[in-house]
Amino acid sequence: MSDLAPAAVQGSHQELALPVRCMSCGATHDGNHPITTCPECSGLLDALIDTSRSLRPDAFAATPGTFSATSGVWRFAPLLPAIPAEAIVTRWEGNTPLYADPRLASYAGMDGGQIHVKHEGHNPTGSFKDRGMTVAVSHARAIGSALVACASTGNTSASLASYAAAANLPALVLIPEGKISTGKLAQTIALGALVVQVEGDFDIALRLLRDLTADGSVYLANSVNPFRPEGQKTIVFELLDQLDWQAPDVIALPGGNLGNTAAFGKALGEAYETGLIDRLPRIATIQAAGAAPFAAWYASGFDRYEPVKAETVATAIRIGDPASADRARRCIERTSGWVVSVTDNEILEAKAHIDRIGIGCEPASAASLAGVRALVASGEIATDASVVCVLTGNLLKDPDAIADYHLGGDETRRSANRPVSIPATMDALKRVVDDAIRG
Repeated sequence: MSDLAPAAVQGSHQELALPVRCMSCGATHDGNHPITTCPECSGLLDALIDTSRSLRPDAFAATPGTFSATSGVWRFAPLLPAIPAEAIVTRWEGNTPLYADPRLASYAGMDGGQIHVKHEGHNPTGSFKDRGMTVAVSHARAIGSALVACASTGNTSASLASYAAAANLPALVLIPEGKISTGKLAQTIALGALVVQVEGDFDIALRLLRDLTADGSVYLANSVNPFRPEGQKTIVFELLDQLDWQAPDVIALPGGNLGNTAAFGKALGEAYETGLIDRLPRIATIQAAGAAPFAAWYASGFDRYEPVKAETVATAIRIGDPASADRARRCIERTSGWVVSVTDNEILEAKAHIDRIGIGCEPASAASLAGVRALVASGEIATDASVVCVLTGNLLKDPDAIADYHLGGDETRRSANRPVSIPATMDALKRVVDDAIRG
């Protein structure tokens, strides 16, 4: 199999130099086995990356015949864990578009500013999770894991199923019963994972899985894993590259389990420390109002944290006790960022605007634009700012939510695009066409 094949063949276990460090007590540990929390204090772990040397953008130039030529993750290998090439599982992830449309800036209330949207729905399984999963599953193969597993609200399960199948590894997925979109469940089943439906929500499923994987016999691929955020941080590297390494004022993203917020903070720190950028953008993490424990913690000055019973139409961020909250707090504090919540109706209205300009996204993705609109209205984001909104998933990830918004009977949904019924006559059809032309 050639280096450019979409998936690497099964690798054998070998000793690796992949140190991880506890963000709580600072202890360093060996990443040569499955490890998700510090053995000494149970704190979350970071993969250690050498940022002592300066880097220039040409350090990420694609080399023909290597993974850097096809993967928007592995192109940034100088700032990733040193996983051997023969263990890497890639589906040509990343290389996602950065769109700009003045209609989005207008919707957000920005006068003179600009909004770009970084669309991670263009990844192989339709979400940003593929960036993290190429690193996590590659690490699992490199250290000889026999089975990979995750708890999921949908996107993680589809991504894990895909990369595990490519790696010829069995995959176990725990999902909250009845609380996952049909499209995401269909992906996971079709891609061959063993799907276990758990009575309860995502947080219960993740707690069960963390107990199961505590002895290291099963590889846990959720974002508490220190290697998965390493892939997700390449979203930031890639959008900075697309902006010629000129940092925007704000990067806004949806917040569920908060792995992306944590990864983005790590990416920006590494880009700054190596001289790739000369300032840090402010991170805006946006939660759904029905699943906003991180926003409440932020509002308390990070004094009181309380999990919630999550409920929101944005299923990808329907998480009441985010596992990466401590890492995400570090990001918000370091970038002087914000955490806000928006209602389901605000999310769906923003989604309708993103969809209607030809881009499209799943509901959770639109929280980023809805949150920017709220922050502009409150005066936190200047109307002439440069903003990048991250869209985390594909338009077809949650077709049930789309149908309910546009075909439901709620007349308050101003942007609903309801089909028109007419008699089977030419006059009736012409009237509809004339109305469409007049706008």
